[in-house]
Amino acid sequence: MSLTRSAFLARRAFSAAAGGHEGGANTWKILSFVVALPGVAVCMANVWMKMQRHSHDQPEFTPYPHLRIRTKPFPWGDGNHSLFHNAHTNPLPTGYEGEHH
Repeated sequence: MSLTRSAFLARRAFSAAAGGHEGGANTWKILSFVVALPGVAVCMANVWMKMQRHSHDQPEFTPYPHLRIRTKPFPWGDGNHSLFHNAHTNPLPTGYEGEHH
């Protein structure tokens, strides 16, 4: 019995000497404030600067035959608009909506 008890005490002493996981939460908290939040701030600044330079005009429509192929109509609306259709950025097979040829 003393052999089992001494093995248990040795394991317990070893795990206590290893330091445990007490500092893990504090490490992640520090990493969140030092790495994650500045990273999010840099990404937001990058997006804001790109939006300032971006032209909001529609690109010229080129009717490539391999794009916007409709083999069957979409099951909603008039069958020609995709589910997340944006009239400003997504042209139909004939061109942008509201554009008079």
